[in-house]
Amino acid sequence: MEPLVVFLIAFGCIFGGTLLGMALRDRLPGHHLSSDSKDVVKLGTGMIATLAALVLGLLIASAKGTFETITNEVRQTGSKIILLDRVLAQYGPETGEARAFLRRGVALAVDRIWPEETKTVAVEQIGQLGSGIEPFQDKLRRLSPRNEAQRELKAKALQVSADIAEARWLLAEQAGQSSIPIPFLVILVFWLTVIFASFGLFSPRNTTVIIVMFLCALSAAGSLYLILELDQPYNGIMKISSEPLRKAIAMLGQ
Repeated sequence: MEPLVVFLIAFGCIFGGTLLGMALRDRLPGHHLSSDSKDVVKLGTGMIATLAALVLGLLIASAKGTFETITNEVRQTGSKIILLDRVLAQYGPETGEARAFLRRGVALAVDRIWPEETKTVAVEQIGQLGSGIEPFQDKLRRLSPRNEAQRELKAKALQVSADIAEARWLLAEQAGQSSIPIPFLVILVFWLTVIFASFGLFSPRNTTVIIVMFLCALSAAGSLYLILELDQPYNGIMKISSEPLRKAIAMLGQ
């Protein structure tokens, strides 16, 4: 569900509703446009406008919350990767191969999540981004601690790697999925179209009114675009930055 496509369809429906209302104004009998009729229409559209405003507000808040949650997860994952590397460094030189393996795995994951920055693979392959974490954990399990300190460091490394693996699967589940069902968007666009059709029904047909209605329809459709952009944090204009993981990569092996 491309945000730009939804934006264009929504804008066409909403502004088209305004033009339809203006066209009906000239074709309806005079008593249909009386003050009593206007009052009834205003009451009905006021109820729909309230519902639409509440739903839009909740959707924006929900999408923003999801975006911020995933952003924090990426930052925490970056810090855990650095912590894991430092724990392995404290363990001893025998973890050199595992640390190199970790660095290559993180770099590959970043390339897969943000392919436009490296021109490599598509975001649909994010499900494979952590395919190297299980072999990495196997390398950790094969370590043979020589003293109590190394045993504690090995246990700590396994714990942190398990946290990273859990975060990887969570990111994989969230990538490319929309939490907003299409029927929900269809109903919301229908509500907005009805509201703007009622505006056009009782509005004079002049350039000023048409321009204002155009901008209002653009704003209403833009809110849907904003929601869908925030709901897809790995794509589009507003996306999660890869900087936390890239900083982690730069610090690995030091």
